Amino acid sequence: MMNRKRFLQLGALTGAAASIWGKKAYAQQTSKVSGPVVISTWDAGLRANKGAWEVLGKGGAALDAVEKGVMVTENEINCCVGLGANPDRDGFVTLDACIMDHRFNCGSVAFLERIKHPISVARRVMEKTPHVMLVGSGAQQFALAEGFPLEPAALSPDAQKTYQEWLKNAKYEPQINRENKENKDHGPFAPSQINGEWNHDTIGMVALDGNGNLGGSCTTSGMGFKMRGRLGDSPIIGAGLYVDGEVGACTATGQGEDVIRVAGSHSVVEMMRQGYGPEMACQKVIERIVKIKGADVHKIQVAFLAINKHGVVGSFAIHKGFSYALKTNTVEKLVEANSWFK
Repeated sequence: MMNRKRFLQLGALTGAAASIWGKKAYAQQTSKVSGPVVISTWDAGLRANKGAWEVLGKGGAALDAVEKGVMVTENEINCCVGLGANPDRDGFVTLDACIMDHRFNCGSVAFLERIKHPISVARRVMEKTPHVMLVGSGAQQFALAEGFPLEPAALSPDAQKTYQEWLKNAKYEPQINRENKENKDHGPFAPSQINGEWNHDTIGMVALDGNGNLGGSCTTSGMGFKMRGRLGDSPIIGAGLYVDGEVGACTATGQGEDVIRVAGSHSVVEMMRQGYGPEMACQKVIERIVKIKGADVHKIQVAFLAINKHGVVGSFAIHKGFSYALKTNTVEKLVEANSWFK
């Protein structure tokens, strides 16, 4: 359980942040980074950043870079992104993604099945429709009409093995109208951790190109073994991703429900608009989530990753262990983010 001292620290920090950190954060923002910058979540971001740099390194646009970058991760076999990822509790992989540029153009897809690159479908939604989001069968129909191939419905070998192990422990048997049971049980719910790792990771990427324009992308298969139809923050503009060309950009990873509650990425960008540097902006929104969750905060992980219009980057998480990948003309590395729990 969270102790009383931590909550007192939170209250004191919230009250003092504007006067103490605001000036520091603003001063930090005024130091412009030379050349393009790309940052993305987790160690998979190192490979994704290389894909983005194929665009940025040649003077290309941030929007093109963040699409190409996360496509690298969508192509890989991993737990939480792309068609090779863990399925929902009924055994189906459903994908979510969104993309946004510096002019507030944005597109999103959610609950998309059997399409390899949801990020590219999201971009087509942005560029070819009057809408921001398409979901489910409608999103798939649009993707097929745009020439995206329909992939096989089979799980990857890794996902199939993990799913079978989950079924043994969960003993899940799909039932019609389960909600009518006396205990209102829709369970079993997706575990918060699998093999000690948080079960809700994402590839989120934000970039600043050589022309000073920002772009962002986010793509995921969502929480493994989630309820059929569950949607997290990743495809929601303002939650999993937000870009404001005059201020900065932010992406989120972790438990999507709690990112949605505070319009997480938008809130971080608004903190930067007030003059806070990227890390402090991320920290302040994390503190908001910590306060909302109370003693239950130890059960979840959320992290934000942000960049301001000057190319200064920053991140903050609830728990230790979140890292992000950074690439510039001179630097390529994995950075451990600061966190509320030390």
